[in-house]
Amino acid sequence: MAKEELIQFEGLVTEILPDARYRVQLDAGHEIVAYTAGKMKKNRIKTLAGDRVTVEMSPYDLEKGRLIFRHKDERPGPAGGPPRGAAQRGGQFRRR
Repeated sequence: MAKEELIQFEGLVTEILPDARYRVQLDAGHEIVAYTAGKMKKNRIKTLAGDRVTVEMSPYDLEKGRLIFRHKDERPGPAGGPPRGAAQRGGQFRRR
């Protein structure tokens, strides 16, 4: 068992701040400042304003947190043409 139990909340990124920090509006109504967890940096997971995230916080300081998960968007992909590179696979070759 850990020395201190961390609390997890879900929220919405409202603003991107300098030094890889984010302002997050929690579902509970509080607003906190959070930074990106090391695994998210390692795997190059980008976080933008408007993203749903899971935040891990210490029970001793409820003003700061760590982003540990970015939830996938439920929005459809970009409207328009086929996926990138599909025209080249269909038998059409680019000449130099």
